[in-house]
Amino acid sequence: MRMIFVNLPVKSVAASRQFFGALGFGFNEQFSDENTTCMVIEENIFAMLMEHVRFQDFITGEISDATKATEVLTCLSADSRAQVDDTLAKALAAGGKSWKPILDMGPMYGCSFQDLDGHVWELMYMDQAAMAEMEAAQAS
Repeated sequence: MRMIFVNLPVKSVAASRQFFGALGFGFNEQFSDENTTCMVIEENIFAMLMEHVRFQDFITGEISDATKATEVLTCLSADSRAQVDDTLAKALAAGGKSWKPILDMGPMYGCSFQDLDGHVWELMYMDQAAMAEMEAAQAS
């Protein structure tokens, strides 16, 4: 079984745990220590949030400043429009920043925000039934 580990530099593991905990994410202590926390996104998908001193062990060169340039967009699916709105509200309340306006394209609905370190996270809901109806209408 494959696992995905997205590695992101953070200024403070404690602040990042608090931020993402407020959004409802859990953490795997088996892969966490004083400089790293393993945020569980799904059963086999994790975000390794590493303080700069630890992240530097894995790279050559400098750490990108995500507040000045976008280094990655991490997009997560949502189960409903309400979950998109609720998660965005929690992110903003926990200190995150809105990144782009809400995307509302009928059956596709999403938002984006920056976490405490400037990393961009997107949430996207796709109404599969509405998408199928649109495709059927376009085919006829």
